[in-house]
Amino acid sequence: MVKSKTQFICQNCGISYPKWVGKCDNCGEWNTLVEQASAPTGKSVVARSGSLGKVLNVQTMRSISSKESIKRLSTGFSDLDDVLGGGILLGGVVLMAGQPGIGKSTLLLQISAHIAKNDSVLYASGEESAGQVKLRAERLGAEKSEQLSFVSSTSADDIAATIRSGDYKLVIIDSIQTLSLDEITSAPGTVSQITNSSNVIIRAAKNAGAAVILVGHVTKEGSIAGPKVLEHLVDVVLQFEGDRYGGFKVLRAIKNRFGSTSEAAIFEMYRQGLRIVENPSAALLAERQNADGSVVLATIEGTRPLLVEIQALVNPTSFGYPKRTASGFDLNRLNLLIAVLERRTKLNLSDKDIYINVVGGLKLNDQAADLAICMAIASAAAGRRIGDGIVVFGEVGLGGEIRLVRSAERRVIEAKKLGFTRAIAPKGAVKDSFIKGVGDLRSALIDYLQK
Repeated sequence: MVKSKTQFICQNCGISYPKWVGKCDNCGEWNTLVEQASAPTGKSVVARSGSLGKVLNVQTMRSISSKESIKRLSTGFSDLDDVLGGGILLGGVVLMAGQPGIGKSTLLLQISAHIAKNDSVLYASGEESAGQVKLRAERLGAEKSEQLSFVSSTSADDIAATIRSGDYKLVIIDSIQTLSLDEITSAPGTVSQITNSSNVIIRAAKNAGAAVILVGHVTKEGSIAGPKVLEHLVDVVLQFEGDRYGGFKVLRAIKNRFGSTSEAAIFEMYRQGLRIVENPSAALLAERQNADGSVVLATIEGTRPLLVEIQALVNPTSFGYPKRTASGFDLNRLNLLIAVLERRTKLNLSDKDIYINVVGGLKLNDQAADLAICMAIASAAAGRRIGDGIVVFGEVGLGGEIRLVRSAERRVIEAKKLGFTRAIAPKGAVKDSFIKGVGDLRSALIDYLQK
């Protein structure tokens, strides 16, 4: 008799165990093992040392024809086309991930409605019924398109067969975590189901020359749910970031085989759907009041310069251990900058609660935000404001020195467009009278904090 047994698969890294353990020894994660039925154990099939294979037809690199005129589908958003490298490439597979409620389904339905004006589109949902999607389509004005089709299915086999039919130029699957294959007994969303369903979908897309967009769930830490191999299988990985309840939402590519990963598209949600923010700097600074603790940072989102307000609040702590809170900025980096401020200046922050907020719901990954964060904290702690018409950017080292950052010229140009008169930046950033260069953190605070 062929014996069937069970095994335990780690949902984070995919390694299998013969019995359940609390912690995966391979990736170090806790409580990620799920029981699954393994393939029956019997006589194993052994390949006969390549005798079943065939000789492949090889080409030299010179003989391969370059397909520079491969058709791309425009999404209807110029900034999103730039993120994708010129649009959605036929035969390519895109994975879009983001927090629940941030607007993934809304954006994809808007893209579908735009592309359906000229090409056939299939929207496959494993999470919502036809009636639910119809309500959203009516709100977005996408219900009248004759080339936009919908199907509710969780079968990866059926969706792959539909893609291979060649009737659709674009297929959107919402979401990959809901799909399953009949041959695999595990539940949808497990490592084996996500990996094998993705392989089936990707092979069908490559054979039919259809573009596919997969929606991916994220974990509570913000990473894409499922095995890491999912990100390796697809051609493009898009990350949707921002505040789900308001503010700006940023869509950037963290992997792109067809273009750059340095671009970013900034959206704002309205009742009629998502819209590109044409001038985000002006919108972010529209309600700013120049008080102590408020500093304007010249940052870079992808390749786009952006002016954003940094707010700091410093209060005496009521407890033995001071509290540090950051919204839109890395908390570990904030603690490092506070230590530099205390060591390299005369500020005493050991008995102060410090709160940092990046206006607009943006998340900063730019090292040039260091100087603005430090000046905002010092301004709030001393009760002194920074001068009018000043923007700040620069990286702060552990010795208190101000280091050069990338794209200084574009930051300066954006500040000049919005009427700013000076920029506090590292020495030698740009040879321009607009910039007031500073060499260390102490001199920056002494020279530019006013009463």
